[in-house]
Amino acid sequence: MVVDDHPVVRDGVALLLRSDPSLTVVGSAESGHTAMSRVLELRPDLILLDLRLPDMLAPEVVGELRKLQPAARIVVFTAHGDHQGVLDALDSGAHGCLLKDVAGTDLVAALRRVLRGERVVDPRILPDDGQRSDALARSGLTRREYEVLRLAAQGQTNPEIAESTGLARNTVKTYLQSALHKLGARNRVEAIGKASEAGLL
Repeated sequence: MVVDDHPVVRDGVALLLRSDPSLTVVGSAESGHTAMSRVLELRPDLILLDLRLPDMLAPEVVGELRKLQPAARIVVFTAHGDHQGVLDALDSGAHGCLLKDVAGTDLVAALRRVLRGERVVDPRILPDDGQRSDALARSGLTRREYEVLRLAAQGQTNPEIAESTGLARNTVKTYLQSALHKLGARNRVEAIGKASEAGLL
């Protein structure tokens, strides 16, 4: 289901997804309230949700849709990658976020990954500044390793990190071990300290 107040976006997504027979647009909505009534009728597996709707903010819509259709995967679709609303929507339970300038083949691939249970966030969206980008490049950490380490620094346990990123627990463990190795740390406390010193946290 595509939720966007611009008909051209709704039609464009339907057109792009035609290239993949496994993805079918079952319906659309132009506002948060319409999405809530239509989700019960359509029962979609995946909802592509515009960040800026005329009647509600995406984080509110995400929360409501998750209550109404818990099995659905929700991906925020936006032209505003730096918007705080993106992070709020992810915190509210969205399973991913893509920018509207994504190429058609990339959109199909990303949506299929979300349906497989992965959390997909366009790398241009993560909160970033030039300094942190440079520090990340110097440390050799991947975006994913950094994301897992950042959540560990916030005090989250491996199962909690797995829950908030949509990753398997073993995958979280692998990313953390890899981050520790790259930072030359023996444990997560030491890794957090070294990441802080490096200007990463």
